[in-house]
Amino acid sequence: MKLITDFAPVPFARRQAVLGLMGLALGAAALVLPGPAQAQFRVEISGVGATQIPLALGKFKDESRSPQPLAAIVKADLERSGLFKTLDATADRLDETSAPNMADWRTKGADALAAGSVSPLADGRFDVRYRLWDVLKAKNQGGHSLVVPPADLRLAAHRIADDIYEQLTGDKGVFATRIAYVSKVGRRYTLLVADADGENAQAALTSQQPIISPAWSPDGRQLAYVSFEGGKAVVVGQDISTGQRRVLASFKGTNSAPTWSPDGRQLIVTLSREGGSQLYVIGTNGEGVRRLTSSNSIDTEAAFSSDGSLVYFVSDRGGSPQIYKVPAAGGNAQRVTFSGPYNISPTLSPDGKWLAYIGQVSGAFRVHLMDLSSGDVRVLTETRDDESPSFAPNSRLLIYATRSQGRDVLMTTSLDGRIKATLTTSQADVREPVWGPSVAARP
Repeated sequence: MKLITDFAPVPFARRQAVLGLMGLALGAAALVLPGPAQAQFRVEISGVGATQIPLALGKFKDESRSPQPLAAIVKADLERSGLFKTLDATADRLDETSAPNMADWRTKGADALAAGSVSPLADGRFDVRYRLWDVLKAKNQGGHSLVVPPADLRLAAHRIADDIYEQLTGDKGVFATRIAYVSKVGRRYTLLVADADGENAQAALTSQQPIISPAWSPDGRQLAYVSFEGGKAVVVGQDISTGQRRVLASFKGTNSAPTWSPDGRQLIVTLSREGGSQLYVIGTNGEGVRRLTSSNSIDTEAAFSSDGSLVYFVSDRGGSPQIYKVPAAGGNAQRVTFSGPYNISPTLSPDGKWLAYIGQVSGAFRVHLMDLSSGDVRVLTETRDDESPSFAPNSRLLIYATRSQGRDVLMTTSLDGRIKATLTTSQADVREPVWGPSVAARP
């Protein structure tokens, strides 16, 4: 949605509806105390990965005493990654104290085995324990004990899934991370922060006017976004834990499309303060404005490379929207995309290997993935109305918004396009997902 003020056509018809709102006098947005989202997601996983680790996993011992289905959450996380297929070990009644027969589990086709328990404590918290075994090596991989309040049981399950993922793949898991997205119900817009599976959503902001272009700070503590309160587009920063807001860019003309530098010290925004839409670097206090691009065209939708040395952006300087790159210190821009008539919404993987974007293919708008080392591009999706791709912090998954079977959904895809998970809700128009960073601790 970052490009709705600048280019047309654009993927979703709803973007055109927002265009009509931008010239209206806009009311004030209102902060909302954290609380459950209006709509819960249903996750549907499709596709088959090229290589999947068979993991045996059953319900945790005494899981019926927990308000959350811990094993099911762990299972869904791992399967959504595309790297695991699970075998049901519930009938074996295992927990973290068991001594499973490894030869028997090898016969059943398992490469790994996980089991655990959950116990309510006198103070209302829960003691969640789990253990992982490498069946092929007949090795106890160790486990964890997490004591959490009822509200953090889902987070505990996500952290267990992260530990299993890391031990068996060598990569960091991302299931305990968060996403942000915008929902619209009637005339009400809500900026939501949720677990990576879309559940446990909390409202950060609600407004009768559009909220667009959310962007996470590198430390995961803040979101920058575009608000239309006060009658024009303004870039706002908001502390996620406290709700405190501050204006980052409110210059003459429009202020849009914020993105954070990897060190969190600067942002790039699109401003029309000097006429056409161009890229500007600003400090996180809104000061120290420096123009980055100077063209007679529209330059917008900036995205930093993982090391902060380059800025990728969208420009129509060649006649149609395409992706370019420019040194973060300024300089000459180079065109990056050459296939297709319309390429927008660049996002760079944290590991520096990939560029994802939305490209037009025979009238459809689909997620594309470019290998930055070779320039090779492949289309990851078969849907027609994709928007806003965003990488998981381990660079192994993408989240994006699209329309599927007549409804607005969020989806994740593996980088080979084989495994897709649909986060579906019947109650809200959902858009503009952005995956938050991995952080040492989460409130």
